[in-house]
Amino acid sequence: MRLRSVSLGVVASLLVVIAVAVSARSFASPSGVPAWLQAHVGDSDGQISQIVLERARALYLKKVAQGTVKNPCYFAMDATRPSDLGNGVLGRRYYVICEASQSFRAISSGHGSGRNLKGVVDFSNGKRCAKNFGNAMDSSLTAGGAYMTSEAKTSFKGYYRTGAKQNAVFQRTFIQFDGEGEASNARQRVIGGHAAQVLHGTCLRKSPDSSHADHDGFVPFGKLVDYAGGRSNGCTSWSPADAKQIIPMVKDNPTTLYIYPESRDIAAVAANRSRSDAYWNASCLKEIGTPKFWPRKTLEPIIAQYRKDHPAPPPQPVPICTEP
Repeated sequence: MRLRSVSLGVVASLLVVIAVAVSARSFASPSGVPAWLQAHVGDSDGQISQIVLERARALYLKKVAQGTVKNPCYFAMDATRPSDLGNGVLGRRYYVICEASQSFRAISSGHGSGRNLKGVVDFSNGKRCAKNFGNAMDSSLTAGGAYMTSEAKTSFKGYYRTGAKQNAVFQRTFIQFDGEGEASNARQRVIGGHAAQVLHGTCLRKSPDSSHADHDGFVPFGKLVDYAGGRSNGCTSWSPADAKQIIPMVKDNPTTLYIYPESRDIAAVAANRSRSDAYWNASCLKEIGTPKFWPRKTLEPIIAQYRKDHPAPPPQPVPICTEP
């Protein structure tokens, strides 16, 4: 009788497990994406396209299973979407996903500007939509693929004015990315994430009491510019407000970032736009025509030759500030 009761208990437990599993499947999409997250899937602003979510999620779950990632959140970016929606509204195409807390957030992010090597080749990108992608050194292009966030480095950039005779220190934190595959040279390219802010019109101001002063007692001083609506040098740039939330999430706690599109996606769209698996944002595709991926083996020799034929002028000393 004891053996029989134990057997019945085991059967009952198995039935509960099976029922829970069936119930869980009923609330998930066929791809395994939880229902609450699937509700955010779509091609409108603030939504995430299915292929982008599935690849980002697969990358994250893979790294979690390997023990590489313990962060409860992961990132994704869809660089085929517009950066600027007009009237000062930025497109939300960078995604912060935290499945444990069922949190999904879509924010803005810049794409790589590319370059126009005049008279040779033009692989530059407009402000609204990216047409050119690539992984070449000094190309300023976005490279899609799998990334991991790495160390955070905070650098002093200078001072800027906040009010009448009131100055503030500008320090910017840079999150280094380590990529895989075509993005494996991310560290060499200094590709990472940071706030979309920079000092323009920098001059040197005498400030011997500053801890940041050079050996002559000068500090850099400039105008703080927010370029959240602009382009980057290939990095992932966030608005200052978003950067303040994202950077603490990954500081000393790495996670994954998947950037779409990869070269295979670009090739598929360029070859046949009508294919169902060749996703591209419709608005940007209409604007750019045919997208292009520039592999490093093709583009790096061109950039190197251009630099040789057009040597940069000798660096000029930073001027002394004329205003007090």
